[in-house]
Amino acid sequence: MQHFINVILPIPLEKLFTYSISETEFQHIEPGMRVAVPFGKSKIYTALVYETHTNPPEVYEAKEIHKILDDAPVVNPVQLRHWRWIADYYMCTIGEVFRSAMPSAFLLESETLILRNERGVVDENGLKDDEFLVYEALQHQSMLRVDEVSAIIDRKNVLPILNRLIEKQVILLKDEIYEQYKPKLVRYVKLGSAYRSEEKLEELLESLSRAPKQSQVVLALFQLEVKDKKPIKITDLEQSSGSSKAVIKALVDKGILEEYLIRIDRVNYEGENEDFDLKTLNEYQQKALVDIQKSFDDNKVALLHGVTSSGKTEVYVKLIEECINSGKQALYLLPEIALTTQLISRLQDYFGEKISVYHSKYSIHERVEVWNNVLAQKSKAQIVIGARSSLFLPYSDLGLIIIDEEHEGSFKQFDPAPRYHARDAAIVLSKLHNANTVLGSATPSLESYYNSQTGKYGYASIDRRFGNVVMPDIELVDLKDQTRKRRMKGHFSERLLEEITETLDNGEQVILFQNRRGFAPIVECTTCGHSPQCPNCDVSLTYHQHRKQLRCHYCGHHIALPENCEACGSPTLDTKGFGTEQVEQEFKDLFPKANVGRMDLDTTRGKYGYEKIITAFEQQELDVLVGTQMLTKGLDFRNVNLVGIMNADSLLNFPDYRAHERSFQLLTQVAGRAGRTKKRGKVIIQSYNPYHQILKQVSTNDYLGMFKEQLYEREQFLYPPVNRIIKITFKHKNYNTLNDAAEWFAKGLRNVFKSGILGPEYPPVARIRNQYIKNVIIKVSLKQSLPQTKNSIKRIENSFNAVSQFRSVRVIYNVDHI
Repeated sequence: MQHFINVILPIPLEKLFTYSISETEFQHIEPGMRVAVPFGKSKIYTALVYETHTNPPEVYEAKEIHKILDDAPVVNPVQLRHWRWIADYYMCTIGEVFRSAMPSAFLLESETLILRNERGVVDENGLKDDEFLVYEALQHQSMLRVDEVSAIIDRKNVLPILNRLIEKQVILLKDEIYEQYKPKLVRYVKLGSAYRSEEKLEELLESLSRAPKQSQVVLALFQLEVKDKKPIKITDLEQSSGSSKAVIKALVDKGILEEYLIRIDRVNYEGENEDFDLKTLNEYQQKALVDIQKSFDDNKVALLHGVTSSGKTEVYVKLIEECINSGKQALYLLPEIALTTQLISRLQDYFGEKISVYHSKYSIHERVEVWNNVLAQKSKAQIVIGARSSLFLPYSDLGLIIIDEEHEGSFKQFDPAPRYHARDAAIVLSKLHNANTVLGSATPSLESYYNSQTGKYGYASIDRRFGNVVMPDIELVDLKDQTRKRRMKGHFSERLLEEITETLDNGEQVILFQNRRGFAPIVECTTCGHSPQCPNCDVSLTYHQHRKQLRCHYCGHHIALPENCEACGSPTLDTKGFGTEQVEQEFKDLFPKANVGRMDLDTTRGKYGYEKIITAFEQQELDVLVGTQMLTKGLDFRNVNLVGIMNADSLLNFPDYRAHERSFQLLTQVAGRAGRTKKRGKVIIQSYNPYHQILKQVSTNDYLGMFKEQLYEREQFLYPPVNRIIKITFKHKNYNTLNDAAEWFAKGLRNVFKSGILGPEYPPVARIRNQYIKNVIIKVSLKQSLPQTKNSIKRIENSFNAVSQFRSVRVIYNVDHI
């Protein structure tokens, strides 16, 4: 009987692929294990075993697998069910989910090696120059990689040359699989087994009396062993004995000391603080906890609506404590990596080394270690804190998922597929594990609040700040009026400057929020009006003063700032608009003695970029922090008394049905950073339209008013939460082909669905990286079957792909587009 496996390949294939395996491999292989398989002409991929069976494929001959990569499954059955749901719901392939979910170190790919053909008879005179260079290199090395051949002949495309060399029997090609993950090994040292008894040790020390340095090392090792009673690192022995590596090496060579290696994790959190006592919950927190427990009893997701600084984290900690006491795992999802820094230190005080952290700023190796710890159910991975990718870890017994700041747009992945929403995918994951879910926010998304109002979710609220601190005083400043009266200094109004001066004089800190990085979004010639554009995208280049360059924030294209206008040659270049760099610069000119920090994508690129800035601000090394929306995400600074919002209008006037909801959330969250301890904080919002409804609702903290107003509008225009939305994006480098393709597809949709099709329309930025973009939006009624709708769309896509001129047009689905 023949045996086969169906595997998931990390590429966008609609179906699983089948490979044949032997009887012994069939005994060993289980779903969730990785295997290396040949695919295509010469590629080898890491695939994941989905199922084993005995049915040969009908359309093709099943190839044999290359090798088995695991002894035990690295992915469990619940994960596979979850991945299947994500692929079906978000209209992508399970291969794309697999690629996104696994740390890249697990996805080994083949690296083609070029070897000498020992049997071939080579005519050196018949070789061309570049062929001879490869042949000569192989006389000195047993094998070469493709990139090395590329470097030798100084050409990118080396395949034609390699093909010619294969024909001339000079070389052979061999595919090797490279394991990317390397465990971290630390060198430890102990006394040689021959010198373990006291007599032998005395004899040894006598014999070393003429070598005082070596004798010192042996004594130091003996003292460390007695004192610490744990393995001794070579580096520790060096320090305590005050000697060098050479002396220790000499003792190892003599056999007096034995060296050994211990495998350790790259990231470790210290033990818990015995004296640490969790803050006791106040009555409002206690009531919220009871309401959440009640939702859990009714098998409902609980929405915790707590105003900024109301102490939601303490409620979460109580829930986590109950979860891990019952022996289950807890997942704490955060929208931003920046937040994990503060939260880890708070939770570490309480849960110590039960915490693992997982996000994209961690190295490949660190992520593999967290994955393995969660898989092995180690105690150090009982609580996982992470950004959206931590959803994919191999949990075997989840008891609780907390989604903090659940309204955040960064929980939605936009590129590449799967374009999932971590909040919704987490709720499905918790159902698969029979776990409890808490969504927390000071400004819940309209969907979540709507679900709590209609009884789908449970609801708990905390409407007072912890310690009864008063909500900040929010003041709106009319920029139009201030400009007319000439009371502006740069982008600072007179009122904002007064408050900053007073706050700094009191030794308190200030946060300034401007939701745009760089110095200025537009550089314009005042003579002819020309402004430099990105050659690859339909946007103007943003000026970054720090590097004296113009950059595109879409594709990364950059040029040095020109001295003169490229169109008319005049030196009259001026900037329009302003970003965080300009706010920082103006502030330094106005307050030269104050220490200013900036937190945006440019300053937080490094692994510890966030930590450095946040720690400096917490320890009051900085007086002022200027930043983009990174500042809004639940950070807790004790000494901030003033928050200045430089320009609220850029948020309000955004072409998106969620613009007003987003503005309310963002402004309320920024305002919530002020006055989090005893003294009432102050927030100043600068705007050209201070009478805007949303700004009034922010200043009175009227979430309910905003919710009712926005819900009414959404009902009128059939947007979520009263409808579902699927956005289809078309991309192509040819403008006319894209137009024809999008029109054809939209016509097909209108024939099937009759109504609820918007577009095709160009987005505000209609060309990115030389690809033109067009969108179609489908409004799907809640009564309409979503799976049937998706099947109809897929059928239209199949017909669309049958038209030869449209085959090169990329079609991207975004379900529940945010």
